[in-house]
Amino acid sequence: LSPTDKHLLIHTTRPSWNISSFEHALWLYDIEKQTRKLITRNLHSSIKPKWSPNGNWIALSLNKYPSITRINDHQNEQQPEQYIYLYSVISDELLPIHLGTDIPLTLTWSNNNSVFYLATMNIWSTIEYNDLDKDEWYDVIQYRKANEFLFVPLEEKLVYSTVSRDLENMDAFELYLIDLRNTSSLVRLTNNEIFEQDLQLSIDGKQVLFISWPLGSTRKRFNDTQNRLYSVNLVNGQIERLAENFFGSIMGYTMNNDNSIYILGQLGTEAHVYTQQLSTKNLIYHNGWNGTYRSIVSSRNNNNSIAFVYSSFEKPMEVYFINNIYQLQSSQAITNFNQLFIQRDLPRAKVYSWKNEDDQQIIEGMLHYPPGQFQSKNLPLLILIHGGPSETSLNQFLANAFYWATMAASEGWLVLEPNYRGSVGYGDQFIAEVRYKPLSGPGKDILSGVDQLIKDGIADPRRLTVGGYSYGGSLTNWLITQTKRFNAAVSGAGIVDHASAWGTMDIPGFHTYFFGGFPWEVPYIYQNESPIYELTKVRTPTHIIAGEDDIRIPTSQSYMLERALYYREIPVKLIIFPNEGHIIDFNPLHGKIKIREELKWLQKYGNQSSNYNELFNNNEKLKLNYVFEIYILLLPYIIIKSI
Repeated sequence: LSPTDKHLLIHTTRPSWNISSFEHALWLYDIEKQTRKLITRNLHSSIKPKWSPNGNWIALSLNKYPSITRINDHQNEQQPEQYIYLYSVISDELLPIHLGTDIPLTLTWSNNNSVFYLATMNIWSTIEYNDLDKDEWYDVIQYRKANEFLFVPLEEKLVYSTVSRDLENMDAFELYLIDLRNTSSLVRLTNNEIFEQDLQLSIDGKQVLFISWPLGSTRKRFNDTQNRLYSVNLVNGQIERLAENFFGSIMGYTMNNDNSIYILGQLGTEAHVYTQQLSTKNLIYHNGWNGTYRSIVSSRNNNNSIAFVYSSFEKPMEVYFINNIYQLQSSQAITNFNQLFIQRDLPRAKVYSWKNEDDQQIIEGMLHYPPGQFQSKNLPLLILIHGGPSETSLNQFLANAFYWATMAASEGWLVLEPNYRGSVGYGDQFIAEVRYKPLSGPGKDILSGVDQLIKDGIADPRRLTVGGYSYGGSLTNWLITQTKRFNAAVSGAGIVDHASAWGTMDIPGFHTYFFGGFPWEVPYIYQNESPIYELTKVRTPTHIIAGEDDIRIPTSQSYMLERALYYREIPVKLIIFPNEGHIIDFNPLHGKIKIREELKWLQKYGNQSSNYNELFNNNEKLKLNYVFEIYILLLPYIIIKSI
């Protein structure tokens, strides 16, 4: 929302098939006139647009630069000129501010409409190209950069967060305070080995609030908690946890001008709106619709006005606005970007619960039925496993390369998205129970869900399939070694050997904590939880997806799985997407191909009453019978020869 409460900025993302890229558009919504205007379709997605204090200007960055370039004398290469743009709400003009070749990282306005602060990066700016070989280089990668800026008008200071590509060096993820009147004065505000994000200044200007995203190095304790909300006092440096009594995970928040906070809190499969006064620890629940609220912002002038993004099983994502938060169910959608989905016959879904057969822990997940078959029986089943493990399958509408339950259900599959142990929204202990059994523990949760669906007559026991991406891919790889019931598997970016993954991935601290130590300290856990040592049991035709440049789950893990299944004569197919990392977001066509090929694989092997496992087993029996007959024929000769 603008400081005047007259306008709302909306950022949308959609595929641009003709240029094999994603379009990031920025829209200006007039709240009084209820009209929407396009500012640009080339918004730089990593730099958040910022309102000027008077609400007349928007500072933003574009992803496509003007064709003006200059020749670098030393490198003889063209470097793109960089710009920050100012959009005028009054004149509808987009004015460029030239930065040279410095790459913008983040920005914030001062309390003056003519001044804003900008962080940039240019690794060649102080280095002569011809001098590169004269000195020893100890570090050729810029590991730390500014991530978010906040101007503190009360003290003429800047608060900023730093991040790094080196996730083993958690000292690089901290908050700092710099005095603009004496820039040599730098104060470190945090020392907590977590990723601080979504910085906001309290109304009195004395505190900075942030959400913690758990991380941890191999040197200190891993932060195996859900997302939390904290404030740091800029006067005395004291850090306080807010919404401390909330059992679930904090997804977002916004400051209100009466010094209260509107919080988006996730419990189980739902995410709702709460209020907390800074003077109290109690949360007030706002009765809204069932589903998932996210991306909330509040008015600076009207205490009760908010805008938010909302979706549910049967309602696609749209932006909503309401003048009174206490009438949340009366909110009106102010966008119709996803209206197409409403015109389709969509799958219906519900929450489904069961017990782990070993310890009686209640597990739940989202159960999606094919269109027109809600509450039907004996349906072909796809277990679609979320990543993380610190994620959750929610009551929300998503349809992309990673959250494709709606698309699979539309193709006739009953889809279960299990919130196995390790998922957020069920308390910190629910996450911690993954430790020492990171695959076998969640695996039993999932298999118990399959058993219950069969027992309830909902799933056809002869048409079972499984799939997932990232941690969901690792669990898929594990599950096909534990049972032969699955007719088909679709695995994406999963691990098969955890010791080699620890040595090559960018988050080894994750493995060190959840496995209970380094590979040489607890080798039996690394081996017992690694599918590679159990692949002799696999009978399931498996489709594999990976990004060529993935360093989270190195692509070599997918090569290992494909090679092993090939030598085991199990039907297998591996697709490697070029220029993609762990999150396949470089080219939307890759995500489309992923879903298309996975659905084809499920149709070929999964949706059959006579599965490959039976054929494989019959073939093995024929081989054994053949060997036995040869042995019987040779036995007399062997006996005679022995005499």
